[in-house]
Amino acid sequence: VQLQASGGGLMQAGGSLRISCAASVASGGTSSRLDMAWFRQAPGKEREFVAAMRKSGGYTYYSDPVKGRFSISRDNTKRTVDLQMNSLKPEDTAVYYCAAGSTVILSNIRSADAYHYWGQGTLVTVSS
Repeated sequence: VQLQASGGGLMQAGGSLRISCAASVASGGTSSRLDMAWFRQAPGKEREFVAAMRKSGGYTYYSDPVKGRFSISRDNTKRTVDLQMNSLKPEDTAVYYCAAGSTVILSNIRSADAYHYWGQGTLVTVSS
């Protein structure tokens, strides 16, 4: 599985941005069998969980700092997972990474160690 994130950029506080992650799977494979997530890493800080979406049932999970402002969605036909970010704040500035895993258990869904596949990251900068 290869993941390619895109859509990052420079935004003003209060604005909105949608970033996307495209999954490439081996012939015969499908991204619908993968739990998908977004993490972010700000300069000088550790990587942190942002949002996740289970492979079935449409269940979503968010970190407290983004709950109510960010929304994760996926399109298994297009093999994409998007993160809609609204009401952006300067503290949202980070490199955003998409991640995927085939054996993620619910208790670990917010842990980076639960995901085997990672994209290269896309930079989101929010100015005040």
